[in-house]
Formats: sequence, C-alpha cells, structure tokens
Amino acid sequence: MTMSHNLRELISAERIAARVAELGAQIRADHPDQTITVVAVLKGSFLFLADLVRAIPGDVRIEFLGVASYHGGTSSSGAVQITQDLRGSIEGHSVVLVEDIVDTGLTMDYLLRTLAVRGPRSVRIASLLDKPSNREIDVPVDYVGFTIPDEFVVGYGLDLGELYRNLPYVAVYVP
Repeated sequence: MTMSHNLRELISAERIAARVAELGAQIRADHPDQTITVVAVLKGSFLFLADLVRAIPGDVRIEFLGVASYHGGTSSSGAVQITQDLRGSIEGHSVVLVEDIVDTGLTMDYLLRTLAVRGPRSVRIASLLDKPSNREIDVPVDYVGFTIPDEFVVGYGLDLGELYRNLPYVAVYVP
C-alpha cells in the first residue's frame, strides 16, 4: 500500500530530465576525449545513473558499488557498509561517482578515500541532490542536480524502507 498522501512533490520529472541532460553534457565537456567510468552507488542512484549515462555522449563504462548507511531509517547512521564492491579495476580511469543524494558527506568521504587507493586518474562526484545544510564532512560535489533543504526526500531512486523508489519525481516525505 502506497501512502502517497504523505508526499509533497519537490522536483518534477520534467525538471529532473532537463537537469540530467545538462549534467551529461557538462561531464562530457570536462572529459572530452576520455572513456568515463561511471560508478553507481547502489541502490538509490540507479534511476539517476540510467538517465545520466544516456545523456553522456561518447564512451562510458559502468560499475556498481553497493553501500548502506541509512539502514531503513530517515537519517544516516554514520556507519558506512560496502554491500557490493566494484567488479573491475578503475586504475588509470576517469571516474564519476554517481550518488542519489549527498547529505552528511560521511558516505562520500569514505568512498572517495576507498576509491583513491585504487589508482584512478581522477574521481569526481555527480549527485542528483545535494543537502549542504546537513554536511558533517565537506566533500567536493562536482556535478549537482539540485540543492535541497534539510528534508527527507523519496522518489526517483530514493526510498523509505525500500518504498517510493519508482516515483518519477522527487518528493518530501511528510510523516
């Protein structure tokens, strides 16, 4: 049972599509002659990833990295757990780490340090959503879809207890 009456649309599907197209063009412009290795942070980034890689012209490789930090709640636990590691090497690659939301910065800081020891040429972060007001660790978010206020959001891959990921828009969850 979906409790859609507890949702307030924040970012429409149309606005998301337009911004993702812009981000894809910007990422390619920053890596004009390179194969880009896109690393999706699962599960939340999978819809953003699918749309983003189609918006990046040229050669793109895709890797997946499973991470858990919310553990079913509405706030980060602060403990990052890798649930699925990369299958291939990123040594010498231009990497774009794709995340659904950068909130406290704890997960991104951990992932940047973890990936750096694997010898990539570069690592940049692309996040659909950025919530800088909640930052505990400053991390460089190179490609930001939308900056949002400190509210709990769902939709377009983001969930609450594994629900709402399938919404084509981003909504504020109102308990």
